[in-house]
Amino acid sequence: MNDLPDWLPAWCLRRLGSEPEGVLFRLQQTSMVFGLRLAGGADVVVKARADGGRAVSCVTAQARLAERGFPCARPLTPVTEVGSLAVHAEEFRPGGEVLAGDSPEVAVRCAEMFARLMAELAEVSVEPPLPSPRWARWDHAGAGTWPAIPYLDEQDQSRVPMHVVETAERARRRILAAGLPRVLGHADFEAQNLRWRDGRLWTVHDWDSLAWQPEAALVGAASGAFASSGQPTLAPVASSAAFLEAYQEARGRVFTDVELEVAWAASLWTASHNARYEALYGQRPVSGDAVATQAAERLRRAGA
Repeated sequence: MNDLPDWLPAWCLRRLGSEPEGVLFRLQQTSMVFGLRLAGGADVVVKARADGGRAVSCVTAQARLAERGFPCARPLTPVTEVGSLAVHAEEFRPGGEVLAGDSPEVAVRCAEMFARLMAELAEVSVEPPLPSPRWARWDHAGAGTWPAIPYLDEQDQSRVPMHVVETAERARRRILAAGLPRVLGHADFEAQNLRWRDGRLWTVHDWDSLAWQPEAALVGAASGAFASSGQPTLAPVASSAAFLEAYQEARGRVFTDVELEVAWAASLWTASHNARYEALYGQRPVSGDAVATQAAERLRRAGA
């Protein structure tokens, strides 16, 4: 308990009615996540992040879907400010298993669930959650290839292979040129954020990663990232193709040629961002190798 932030016990008492008496887990990535057992016996999850204005929209959308029975944790509090942090609590929804694999069969199952998620979000009206998450921020307003992210920008950029930079730039130009309308969608639809039980989707995590982007770009990013269960990867081209086809069938709408090109470009943007991150921090080039071997075909399909 001593490793909890000083503000957290008082926040739980004020917002949830009890102080924490035990820590179930603690994670820190783009946000701090605490699984807590409260003195009253309830298990909850508290999330805190330096928000930039996104959290209210993300939590509101999550709450709307939970109310309608979509498999996700139900928020227990609104978003509140604690210093520079945006903080809220949600129910603890344990259980389920990660669906492993990057085969076309796995892609189809994930695409059908992504179609359901996107259909649900189409009924939700919130302020656009901007800016987009960093790995999906091809829509940044800057003139360069990459969005301004200080902790990445301060690294030695010469470590990033030039083909990764060129791939990202070509993909970004293609998406921007299309000028497609934007919708609310999940921008981190990865295996590690999904749990399955008895063959059915049990819960979707990481609602902090909603974005306001063209549907085709959101679907394309998911078609490349769905298999990521640890260090981010890029699915095989055939599996991304299966994902895109299954999504359209589940949604009952055929993408235009332009939308399909944007989808293929978006799959490469996310992978290129991840490849850049790997290079800057000396990680094993999982996405980097995939970009090197797949970029030419994905760019061809993107018309880029």
